[in-house]
Amino acid sequence: MKRVWKYLLVGLGILVVLLALGITLTVGWRPFLGPRSRPLTARKFEPTPERVARGRYLVTAVMGCLDCHSEHEWKAPGGPPLESKLGAGQPFPGDFPGTVIAPNITPDRETGAGNWSDDQLARAIREGISHDGRTLFPLMPYENFRSMSDEDLASVVVYMRTLPAVRNPLPRTEIIFPVKYLIRSVPEPVTSPVAAQSSPDPVQRGEYLVRMGSCTGCHTPQERGQLNTSLAFAGGFEFKGPYGTVTSANITPDPSGISYYDDNLFISVMRTGKVRARVLNPLMPWAVYRGMTDDDLKALFAYLRTLKPIHHRMDNTEPPMACKLCRGRHGAGDQN
Repeated sequence: MKRVWKYLLVGLGILVVLLALGITLTVGWRPFLGPRSRPLTARKFEPTPERVARGRYLVTAVMGCLDCHSEHEWKAPGGPPLESKLGAGQPFPGDFPGTVIAPNITPDRETGAGNWSDDQLARAIREGISHDGRTLFPLMPYENFRSMSDEDLASVVVYMRTLPAVRNPLPRTEIIFPVKYLIRSVPEPVTSPVAAQSSPDPVQRGEYLVRMGSCTGCHTPQERGQLNTSLAFAGGFEFKGPYGTVTSANITPDPSGISYYDDNLFISVMRTGKVRARVLNPLMPWAVYRGMTDDDLKALFAYLRTLKPIHHRMDNTEPPMACKLCRGRHGAGDQN
């Protein structure tokens, strides 16, 4: 009997080691340990006029915060946010593993962010940790916002404090098992200073704007919830909601993308929501980006022109077909 127990204990030990190794090499330990999170500080951002102006520009014209955190009138041209509910949050439309709520970020003290400290807001925006310590679903593009400069972060928080307070009670985000635990691996603390983007090179400034605008996440297909980086910016991500079903476009400088664009056409598309005679689906937040300056739009386009051209035909006017390249289904998928 002693020998049998010895073999059982050895076998159990081997199983424990194999299980630990499997977790380490696959999902990691964060789903079990909780997200990486730094302690909150008492820092406060001084509300200067310069910060209010810069924050307004970033929030309303670059980052699209109010586009996500507001209800929309999808039947109106461009699907604009409801003016009476700007920043008041919404149940996010789409096909997600659970219910995703874009919370009320207005300064309402009962249903919004009025009682959140500056550092709670800062940590949520750049690090993916909610004011109450929960992991934010990475539809909130905090992975992109990690590279936001400290000064831009301060400006965004300062401007958010100036939004009209709107009472709008909403439920919490509820993500299903096992995704609710797997997303704990995404947040990362920002513990060192992030300098402002000061290069005169428009391409470098454009790269920063692309990150702040979260262009990559929308214009890159996913596999099992992860971006397929080999098809970065080549389109193929499918969206479903009150705006219909639409697949994002290829915006690489390939003939199947936007190789025929120049500065003037790109600015016109961002200002009008039209590619010549073709009207963009209102899901594409051109009504946000039209508020960018000409110089910033040119910088953004300058960066897009440096991307690797990827041949990936997309056409939302055609019926969805299987695509061997992105492994999804979309118009013109059978032509790839």
